[in-house]
Amino acid sequence: MSWGTELWDQFDNLEKHTQWGIDFVEKYTKFVKERTEIELNYARQIRNLSKKYQPKKKEEDENKYTWCRAFHSTLNELNDYAGQHEVIAENMTSQIITELTRYAQELKTERKSHFHDGRKAQQQIEASWKQLESCKRKFERDCKEADRAQQYFEKLDADINVTKADVEKARQQAQMRHQMASDSKNEYSSYLQKFNQEQNEHYYTIIPNTFQKIQAMEEKRIERMGESLKTFAEVDRQILPIIGKCLDGITQAAESIEPKNDSSQVIESYKSGFEPPGDVEFEDYGQAMKRTVSETSLTNSRSDNKADRSSKGKSKTLWPFNKKSKLSLNAHVRNLIEGSNPEDFSHLPPEQRRKKLQAKIDDFNKDIQKEMDQRDALTKMKEVYIKNPQMGDPNSVDPRLAEIAQNIEKLQVEAQKFEGWLAEVEGRMPVKSDPPRRTSVLYETQNSTPPTTNNNNCAQDRESPDGSYTEEPSSEVQSKVQPETAESGDEFDDADEEMLPTIGTCKALYPFDGVNEGTISVTEGELLYVIEEDKGDGWTRVRRNEEEEGYVPTSYVEVFLDSNAKDVFSWRRVFLSEDS
Repeated sequence: MSWGTELWDQFDNLEKHTQWGIDFVEKYTKFVKERTEIELNYARQIRNLSKKYQPKKKEEDENKYTWCRAFHSTLNELNDYAGQHEVIAENMTSQIITELTRYAQELKTERKSHFHDGRKAQQQIEASWKQLESCKRKFERDCKEADRAQQYFEKLDADINVTKADVEKARQQAQMRHQMASDSKNEYSSYLQKFNQEQNEHYYTIIPNTFQKIQAMEEKRIERMGESLKTFAEVDRQILPIIGKCLDGITQAAESIEPKNDSSQVIESYKSGFEPPGDVEFEDYGQAMKRTVSETSLTNSRSDNKADRSSKGKSKTLWPFNKKSKLSLNAHVRNLIEGSNPEDFSHLPPEQRRKKLQAKIDDFNKDIQKEMDQRDALTKMKEVYIKNPQMGDPNSVDPRLAEIAQNIEKLQVEAQKFEGWLAEVEGRMPVKSDPPRRTSVLYETQNSTPPTTNNNNCAQDRESPDGSYTEEPSSEVQSKVQPETAESGDEFDDADEEMLPTIGTCKALYPFDGVNEGTISVTEGELLYVIEEDKGDGWTRVRRNEEEEGYVPTSYVEVFLDSNAKDVFSWRRVFLSEDS
């Protein structure tokens, strides 16, 4: 079926139809563009969602649980899933939107050219028709004038009163009109033949060819629309395998969850290292009833009263916290409220503290190894420069080598500091032995029976009833086992016999001999523990190990105080209530 033969008289309708086809192409292009915007917005929202739930730096410990790792893998796969929707938008933009936009412009230009030719042919045939009508009207007019002239001549010729001259004039006029009519007839006949030829060429050649081109243009447009619709589906189909892999990754992450392993990891994360408390010993308060009558004399009563007062005064000094350590305790409580943690992880139970310190030491060792590798590489580079001066200046490497040496020294100092804390923790880790027994201070004082070695080991890292921890209650045990050979009610005298908690570290800036009593000698660069800061007298109390401690001039050391003291406030409160 050809538009040229079947639709020869539908020029205006074809013009409207082709314009509607171009509008449809632009409408479909707009539809695809909105689809790409939806894909981009969806991908952006998926990425933002994945980013929102990515683990923060403070949540890095979650990676040790398989269910957390599975969720993080799901977030990563979801991020890749969003990327595939971005690919859809990109491919639709390049393969459909850009191509259809360009094609629509070409289609408009081609359509305009075809209809311009058709309209021009239409105008020509209309002009020929008008010319034919003009010739026809002239022929008709000339014929009427000739008839009137002939009738006038015949009228004069029949009238005997008219002169011959008038009759001759009328005859000549009639002949002239007949000649004009004959000429108009010939002209009309000739133009009519010409018009019929033009009309035949217009409707059987020009218009069919023009409409055929328009028909081919329209069929090409429809074919292009079909290709675009197919591409629309293929763009989605191309990313389906990758999306399937993303979903498979989420499924594999879900299948990798191991409940048994995660439950075991909870033990590793929260194991304190303490042993459960043993049985509470029986405290015999009935020994006083076994005394003889002679023991109830006034003298014995006085001595007993004196001993009781001594026992009461002594019991006050058995607690390892005294006025000198109140500053550390208050700072610790304040830091607990503020949420800060000490550098040595002293707020953690021994087992967890050991793991944290070991992890820090491993990090320092990695950094040291990295710096040493850089130093070795620069050293080799310097040797190459020395052998081949044209390659570079050997002295240009020296500043960087010096900087690396300083970095290594700083890292080694930090590593030694943490190794010291680790050695301290490992030395205080409880040794598994017989279950310890709980005894009160009053019962130990009455029986004068020192606790066994196993009790000391367990009490060294004991847990208070409310769940708080202390790492240095060994001084309490030491004070308990000392025989009451003298009366003392002063807390400051017994404070020197206790092992105070460390509140920070310090580095000796200058050597100090420490010849006076109560001082300690230090060497330049030596690292020590601070157990009592300067109270305004210019002296700081430090400790080298569990046996050596003393005072050094504050101006001789650089002090680094921890933000937290030992977490024993609640433990102290419980045992004070027992003493009371």
